[in-house]
Amino acid sequence: MDSISNTQLENSLLSSRLKLALVFISLLTLLLLTRLYNLQVINHEYYQEESLGNQMRTLPITPSRGKIFDRNGQILATNELTYQLTLTPEKVKHISKTLIGLNKTGMIDQADIDLYYKNRKRFQKFHNIPIKLNLSEQQVAKFLVSNQFPGVDIEPYFHRVYPHNDSSVHALGYVSRMNKKDKASYDKDNYSGTLFVGKVGIEKQYESLLHGQTGLKQIERNVSGRVIDTQIVTPAIPGQDLYLSLDLDMQKKAEELLKGKRGAIVVVDTRNGEVLTLVSTPVYNPNWFVNGISHANYKLLQSSKDIPQLNRTVQGLSPPASTIKPMVALAGLEQGVINDQDTVFDRGYYQLPGVKRKFHNWDRNGHGSVNVKDSIARSNDVFFYDLANKMGIDNLHSGLKLFNFGRKTGIDIPGEQGGILPSRAWKKINRNEPWYKGETLNTGIGQGFMTSSPLQLAVATAALANKGQLFQPTLLKNTKLTDQSMTEFKKPIGKQIPINNIQNWETVIDGMRQVIYSPKGTARRLNKKLTYTLAGKTGTAQVFGLDAEEVYIAEKLAEKLRDHALFTGFAPIENPEIAIAVVVENAGSGSSKAAPLARQVLDVYFNKQSDNKLAQ
Repeated sequence: MDSISNTQLENSLLSSRLKLALVFISLLTLLLLTRLYNLQVINHEYYQEESLGNQMRTLPITPSRGKIFDRNGQILATNELTYQLTLTPEKVKHISKTLIGLNKTGMIDQADIDLYYKNRKRFQKFHNIPIKLNLSEQQVAKFLVSNQFPGVDIEPYFHRVYPHNDSSVHALGYVSRMNKKDKASYDKDNYSGTLFVGKVGIEKQYESLLHGQTGLKQIERNVSGRVIDTQIVTPAIPGQDLYLSLDLDMQKKAEELLKGKRGAIVVVDTRNGEVLTLVSTPVYNPNWFVNGISHANYKLLQSSKDIPQLNRTVQGLSPPASTIKPMVALAGLEQGVINDQDTVFDRGYYQLPGVKRKFHNWDRNGHGSVNVKDSIARSNDVFFYDLANKMGIDNLHSGLKLFNFGRKTGIDIPGEQGGILPSRAWKKINRNEPWYKGETLNTGIGQGFMTSSPLQLAVATAALANKGQLFQPTLLKNTKLTDQSMTEFKKPIGKQIPINNIQNWETVIDGMRQVIYSPKGTARRLNKKLTYTLAGKTGTAQVFGLDAEEVYIAEKLAEKLRDHALFTGFAPIENPEIAIAVVVENAGSGSSKAAPLARQVLDVYFNKQSDNKLAQ
């Protein structure tokens, strides 16, 4: 009875288990059929594309970067074919082992490995990611002969070259590898295959013109990963060539004259604002940055007390000193505070009524009776102390503001500084102090709180030369697309400084003429064998203030506490073509240290003019 009972129980359990198994198998079958339906019917197109993607890939075609030329067609920045070592992640099983193996062969070093890991986030796994740039022919040959690394290849590419090395670096700037900040700044699609972007100067300012438009290509690989076919989907559009207003011959002359010095030379066309010379020293080599600057070179730049990467032409702010005296004189004449016959007696110093402090002339013996022309020619301080006091800071500020002091010129390179044109409001905001009359006197001779850049001085001098036409300075002159004609760059419209009496301008210009041609002019040595007419103004800027009775003796001061030497001028006087500003830091007298440099740069310009006329 028990045996029968157990058999029935076992059969019942077996039947239950079979039913449960049948339900479970049915569910699995249903799930499998649903998954198959999903793969084969619903998502058929998606997985078909994924399957094709294992064979077909769309990759970017990096456009050729535009070249940069000077105004005469001399090359300033170009591209040269070279080679890079690349790694394609989807074709490499063990990336870390591969990189270590490449390191052991001497093809790459630890810095290259670190850079690869840093940059790989920018790329897809099917991209050929650069490991090492600018390979030598020997490195390429060695690798191709004994390549034991699947997924690692040698590829050609164009890299930036500056054939004149450090010449014109502060105007041109340089390109270097893209970083995270660059990636966020530029269009993702158009820069998908780009390694380098402009960092400073013209290279950065006109990055969008120089870069061009990225193209697309479709590559087909076989099962082993070898590319068996390539088709251009969208061709890349090369970047535009840029023709700058710079004259390379004048650039190199200015660089030669400033070699071993800290300073700047700027030459501006008085007729349209084009910049012919923009030189800052010391210089550095932009080629260092293209493929990644070495630790040694980077340390050299960072440790230099002379700050080579500072573009002194637009960022080097210092007191303009006596170079603004012509503008101050013009303001006094135009505002009716003085006329061209008014004189001041200089006994070597000036005193405000009821004030004991003496404001000394640079020549403590004094110049006797001087009028406005004499005071410009001899750079007399006492005349301008008196004029500034009569005008007051408000009128002085408004007169100098017309020449754009205290504001950026708007030149087409990044990083420009605007300088300081002091006023009551400026001092209240920045110092929370009232304005004093003695500060007005200092402003009248371009000292005290006032600062400007060499470019600002050149632009203001150009406006004085052409009688009131204030141009926004520009470096870009023309652009050119491949196989197309030159396109002139549209220049900003200048503005006209209001003129009450044109004779006032003639008076000031004649004073600047006497700087060069008068027997007592501060730059009279420049007129020897001069083949063109020149008007100018010397300046000597104090780096730190002296006590009222203290005498300046350069030899007793540390070199970086000595005066800056300045000169501004324009030529020819009758029909001005160019204006120049020279600043040599801690060099001393403007008449002996800055003016002769200006003469030599101007000579290059006018000698070329003469040669061109003879050639015609």
